[in-house]
Amino acid sequence: MKGAAKIIGGRIIGFTDTDEEKAREAARSVGGKVYDSNRDAARDGDLVFLAVKPQALLGVLDEIAPVIKERATSGKQAVVVSMVAGWTIARIQEALRGPVWDENPLVVRIMPNQPALIGEGVIALCSSHEVREETITALERILSGAGIVDRIDEEYFNAVTGLSGSGPAFVYLFIEALADAGVRAGLSRARALRYAVQTVLGSSAMVKETGKHPAELKDMVASPSGTTIAGIAALEKGAFRGTVMSAVHEAHCAADRWTRTAPHT
Repeated sequence: MKGAAKIIGGRIIGFTDTDEEKAREAARSVGGKVYDSNRDAARDGDLVFLAVKPQALLGVLDEIAPVIKERATSGKQAVVVSMVAGWTIARIQEALRGPVWDENPLVVRIMPNQPALIGEGVIALCSSHEVREETITALERILSGAGIVDRIDEEYFNAVTGLSGSGPAFVYLFIEALADAGVRAGLSRARALRYAVQTVLGSSAMVKETGKHPAELKDMVASPSGTTIAGIAALEKGAFRGTVMSAVHEAHCAADRWTRTAPHT
């Protein structure tokens, strides 16, 4: 929410959490407020963000559903914004509607990744067709403080979860491995980590700023019989690219499994 606070100001952002101290800490970080319950937050917020574990979402939806319905009936409908992996828009709407409400609640689904905490994230976004374009545009503007916002069809959300959602952890492992290699070669731990971090940061910036394909940039570094091509050969021997692809695939499949097995109301 720090990114959002840059755009709209922290004072109109509120938090609720089962851990009250965690909610207070989040509120202090942006100059926001703390709600006593999820219902109070849903009653007051025009955008109701859901940031819980998938297995906890049904309980939260059951709690706020009466408030969401009440607001819709009064003409002050809230937009529910879920960042919960695996839960589809249709399933969230089903849980909010319950057995007697015929209208579809307004639901937006987003998938941010961890670097959004420092304004460098990737945030995929899709919405139910009931959400107005001006609402989506306003939400995109709010989220832009946390990184790149990209609208995408919901059918690709689990792929996004596997790539950019889980991807930071894979990159951290790579940075750690680079640093360990530097230590193995004789560098101090602090210097090896600093070099590894900057190498990954600079290489990412090269792809982004030049627009060149990574393979082209790789070829520019790998001279004949040189050190880099020797290292690349070692990576290929260890099935580096295939292993990375398998990691993203497994994360994608895990999100798919939750989508298939998440509880219905």
